[in-house]
Amino acid sequence: MKIFQIIALLLGGYTNSLGHEPFPAGKLIERVVCRTDATQTYALYIPIKGNKGSLPVVYLFDPHGDGTLPLKKYRSLADIYGFILVGSNNSKNGNDWQVTGNIWQHLWDDTKSRLNIDDKRVYTCGFSGGAKVASYVALQHRGIKGVIAGGAGLPDGVPAGNFGFSFTILAGEGDMNLTDLVATNNDLNLTHTRHRIIIFEGKHEWAPMNVMNLAFAGLQFDAMRDGIVPKDKGYIEAYVAKSKTRLNDYSNTGQLIMAHQECTLSSLLLDGVTDEANWFKQRLTLLQKNPQYQQQRQEQEFLLSREQNIKAGYMQHFQQEDRQYWTTVIHDLETKAAVKSVEKAMYQRLLAYLSLAFYSLSNRLIIAGENNGARYFTDLYKLADPTNSEAWYFSAVLHAREKDIQHAESDLLKAVGNGFRDKGRLALQPEFKTFDMSRVTAAIQRAQSR
Repeated sequence: MKIFQIIALLLGGYTNSLGHEPFPAGKLIERVVCRTDATQTYALYIPIKGNKGSLPVVYLFDPHGDGTLPLKKYRSLADIYGFILVGSNNSKNGNDWQVTGNIWQHLWDDTKSRLNIDDKRVYTCGFSGGAKVASYVALQHRGIKGVIAGGAGLPDGVPAGNFGFSFTILAGEGDMNLTDLVATNNDLNLTHTRHRIIIFEGKHEWAPMNVMNLAFAGLQFDAMRDGIVPKDKGYIEAYVAKSKTRLNDYSNTGQLIMAHQECTLSSLLLDGVTDEANWFKQRLTLLQKNPQYQQQRQEQEFLLSREQNIKAGYMQHFQQEDRQYWTTVIHDLETKAAVKSVEKAMYQRLLAYLSLAFYSLSNRLIIAGENNGARYFTDLYKLADPTNSEAWYFSAVLHAREKDIQHAESDLLKAVGNGFRDKGRLALQPEFKTFDMSRVTAAIQRAQSR
């Protein structure tokens, strides 16, 4: 063994001649500390095949700074595609773009020096505010080949343009941002940017694994189309067969909107990769002429228009205190969203819209120190979205301002039960400085160890 290898082992890890470290393959590492800034950390997953050769990498951004969450969710896909997954533990909602840029630079520099990365296959992926981060990074740093944006699109104020990366939009039917994401996709139709949209049965959430599998497949097909990797005949044939099966299932059950999406997606993914793309294009043309599809499309557009009108009605009631009105509205939406119907997804989106509105109003009033108004909207926030950790965190802050330690701790434990994991935020929150947070931090520790 060479002397520098012995020294490296004594320092805690073997480093090869290129400076790359042999992180264990097939094991989720929840916290890797950046060498240049110990406050910057990331979660890491090396696919089971190992990292001796250069591999594609996907950088993932969670809106709450939980880098392990998407890695736990998608590590089996990393094994299938041979992708390295890196999840930032610092990028989260509330950071400005300067902070975001700094986080990315440390993340990139550290992973580039310690991992064997294929420079031609660097991708970003995020959900909600993390989707905007993934887009921002690709816009600011040349070399990103693809973006997967779930539940949100481009950074605010950035129009669709001719980007140097592919753009994959993922949206649940019950996502309050669905109409905006559809509009972004339509805007991209007027550009030369390679793009696609995948709408799934779900809400504002990280996409289920089968949907992310399609998004990863898109990255794989992009690489084949661009000649970065050889065309894999077996993989292509398997994808085509599965897509045709899905298409037949949608057609046979009369779900022609979903059939249209399947044809559109496959024709885009396969274009320039296989002649099978033409088969999907032909089916797409036939679908568009189908009277049943046209009727379903009109019904969908009518519901989207109706949704916008309902939101406009809500806007008037945000200006006045009317707890009974909102209690009735929320109960009505929850009841209708639980019934299987063509309007189900619309009611889910409206509930999510109210959750976001109550979050924004609560947050603004808490910052302004207007506690009474903040309590009103926070209570509505908990009513509209009782499993959202932020609603309970806000409530805890307000209880703490009232010196109500018991209810503050109770709400914080509920926040942890609904996914809150940010011990750093807890430590910096002024209202909690004089409280004993040991039970809450212990609950976070238990939740992280599961």
